[in-house]
Amino acid sequence: MVPVSHLAAFAVAALIIIVIPGPNVLFAIGRALTYGRRTAVLSVLGATVGSAVPLLAVALGLGVVLAASATLLTIVKVVGAGYLIYLGVMAIRERKSLAGALRSQTPDANPRRMFRQGVFVGATNPKTIVFFAAVLPQFAEASAGALPVQLLTLGAIALGIQILSDGTWAMIAGTARAWFVRSPRRLESVGATGGLMIIGVGASVALSGTN
Repeated sequence: MVPVSHLAAFAVAALIIIVIPGPNVLFAIGRALTYGRRTAVLSVLGATVGSAVPLLAVALGLGVVLAASATLLTIVKVVGAGYLIYLGVMAIRERKSLAGALRSQTPDANPRRMFRQGVFVGATNPKTIVFFAAVLPQFAEASAGALPVQLLTLGAIALGIQILSDGTWAMIAGTARAWFVRSPRRLESVGATGGLMIIGVGASVALSGTN
């Protein structure tokens, strides 16, 4: 059982780190601007599920190995960055179909596909990997019980904060998008903006690996 003091301290640390926009947040904002709140929320849910992958890896002892291996972390970073850039390019290419999709009330974005893409982005987010591998273990107490259980408990708190934070960002961006949908030209512009933002996130991940 994780001591209450450790839970509180970890929650504060996680909130500070997660609220600062990183790949997951900017990805959600880009999706909200491009496709709207519903798709953005699906992306947030997917990214949160994906973030559970490095959490499980850390709980099973693999996170330390990943964090210590520059080669493995670089591979994850490059794959994740490349995927983000691909999604951004696709968003820009599809921007002209947004106005028609909105008028017909049948968005072009497939819910399952958007969710799966969010899972992939969350699972390959270097910021999440480093956070769970380097920060999470600091709040576990060896004398307080099984470490995997403690790590999963702390990780669940982080995932809860993530979904609330990223969801809030997505809703705010989705609300701002409403102004653009009044004009097809505005909507095309916001679709391109969302795509460029996602590409920028991919480039940032490729260059920094921790943002």
